[in-house]
Amino acid sequence: MAGKVPLGNPVPVSDLATEILDPVLRKRAGISVGLVQSWEEIVGPRLALKTRPEKIQWPRRMHEDDPFEPATLIVACEGMAALHLQHETGEVIGRVNSFLGFNAIGRLRIVQKPVANNTAAPRPRPRQLTDVERKKLSGTVGVIEDEGLRASLERLGATIIGTRQRKS
Repeated sequence: MAGKVPLGNPVPVSDLATEILDPVLRKRAGISVGLVQSWEEIVGPRLALKTRPEKIQWPRRMHEDDPFEPATLIVACEGMAALHLQHETGEVIGRVNSFLGFNAIGRLRIVQKPVANNTAAPRPRPRQLTDVERKKLSGTVGVIEDEGLRASLERLGATIIGTRQRKS
């Protein structure tokens, strides 16, 4: 690795980690860090929250002359995501193959198990508005004739104002 990086030039830690982890993941799971990191782009945010690529299982070849057979991508899923993933199997296989650059995957195998993901911290609850803030907001949205729209805008305004720091 020292031969690849000239001394004195800063290198992102993620690049170093990828150089270290990629060969290990390829050997143990037949999968690359790039596939894991790009999973959300491949399957979309809805499925990425509840799924994770686990392993690429290549069929055994008895002889070097045996024809190429596509691999099976094993994907861990939680709950109802398995049904959604099963429904979109063909599209996911196509997207993974596009990402890899060749028809590497022929099948998808779904394994139901918990998927640890880096979920964002829960959003803080908005604070109660002061009387002055509430009156100003009511005055701002009070000119809107449609009741539903006015109520929605008032809730939105209360949320926005309530998440801001109170001026001392």
